[in-house]
Amino acid sequence: MIIASARTTVFDIDGTLCFDGRTIDSRIIAAIEDCERAGHRLVFASARPVRDLLPVLDGAFPTATLIGGNGSLVSVGGQVRARAAFDAGELDQLLAAAERFRAGYLADGPWDYAYTGPTDHPIRSRVDQDRRARRVELADLPAVVKFLVVEATDMAALAEAGRVLGMTVNHHLDEGIIDFAPGTTNKWEALVSLGIDQYNAFGNDINDLDLLRNARHGVRVGAHPGLDGVARVTVAPDPDAVAAEISALAAVTPAA
Repeated sequence: MIIASARTTVFDIDGTLCFDGRTIDSRIIAAIEDCERAGHRLVFASARPVRDLLPVLDGAFPTATLIGGNGSLVSVGGQVRARAAFDAGELDQLLAAAERFRAGYLADGPWDYAYTGPTDHPIRSRVDQDRRARRVELADLPAVVKFLVVEATDMAALAEAGRVLGMTVNHHLDEGIIDFAPGTTNKWEALVSLGIDQYNAFGNDINDLDLLRNARHGVRVGAHPGLDGVARVTVAPDPDAVAAEISALAAVTPAA
């Protein structure tokens, strides 16, 4: 049963709406359009920086709010801003740990990026698909808002080093990558900073934990064990199943 008092609906992207790393199925787009017509405010919240969200949305939903970098970036009315970044001291410590474990990484600034990982790593196909940004040296980024490790000699130890430093760490074992964000930055915290505390949410991975936990109506896409018992509903990672759940939510008259 769907119980929805919120008129904001928040969507993760990869593994929730997008299953090939590049596009969103037309059935899902149509269902989200149903939500928009029903009066829902749309938010897309992703681990991707805003730069890499835009090609996947491909011009759809231009008035939507975007949250990128797991909460470190926001775009409202098309204006992108960094709302969290590593300070110089913690970035130096993270880089020292990365060097100790011979890490290759993708470091995102507010728009441009630095990359030291393998040229053939799958993550490269998701980075700057529309060639909107520049690949630069890390020192040339005005700020680092997200630090993604794509290889290291000991990924688990490097993830733990980030936790010890007080960073938000999402170790994606299935993809063999580690996301580091400054401090307590996450998607839910970014939502709250935008004044959104009543919402529905769709997510699939551990970085959606707080987003789903605090949602009025949370939908887990797939069966990530870290989200067991968190969402109200679980649906298959399939365009038909996801679209049907979105359309069902759009059809509900919100409770008072």
